[in-house]
Amino acid sequence: MSADRILIVEDDEDIGSELLTVLHAEGYDAMWARSGRAARDLAANGADLVLLDLGLPDVDGVAVCRDLRRELPDALIVALTARTAELDVIVTLDAGADDYLTKPFRLSELLARLRAHLRRRPPGDTHEVRVGSLAMNLLARTVTISERTVHLRPKEFDLLAALASREGLVVTRDDLMTQVWDERWVGQTKTLDVHIAALRRKVQSARGDGRIVTVRGHGYTYEKAR
Repeated sequence: MSADRILIVEDDEDIGSELLTVLHAEGYDAMWARSGRAARDLAANGADLVLLDLGLPDVDGVAVCRDLRRELPDALIVALTARTAELDVIVTLDAGADDYLTKPFRLSELLARLRAHLRRRPPGDTHEVRVGSLAMNLLARTVTISERTVHLRPKEFDLLAALASREGLVVTRDDLMTQVWDERWVGQTKTLDVHIAALRRKVQSARGDGRIVTVRGHGYTYEKAR
């Protein structure tokens, strides 16, 4: 099995060099871009995951995030940022990031996040989920609603799979964070809120017969219209 390919986008020489060394030592196929423009060029080589510093010298990191999401629709994007305001986090996630880690960070935490993201695989032997007009292929990671293709980011796909596979049942916030992000997730869950909001918009715009319902104080459920 080939090593997971990770694209590091970091202009700080010390941080970038350390990340490259550590990721190579962990067995990853890592490459390093020192600017937003270089990141766009290296993205042509493909990547399974991107570590994206938002404080780049040449291009705004959020703009780079949007570009990388278009270039690498199936890649996971983890933003590395010193910005801690809630609005900055939401803007970054809306731009296409799947997760974020605030600076300064511990390498052990970063590596744990990477392992958690990269080990997400379709569960068991069931490769399809069908609920009314919704059809999901968990191996090909494709989604159609009313026979129209719906393009989802990786975490949006995982969230919809978690909800649709338990149609009509309430899936708690903790269960979603455990299944989609990491079984040892610690901290705030605004990441979940942003992803659910984006996923709900895409499901609604497809005009199928299902919807994502918030069960206040508990979690979410995917319901088929009766």
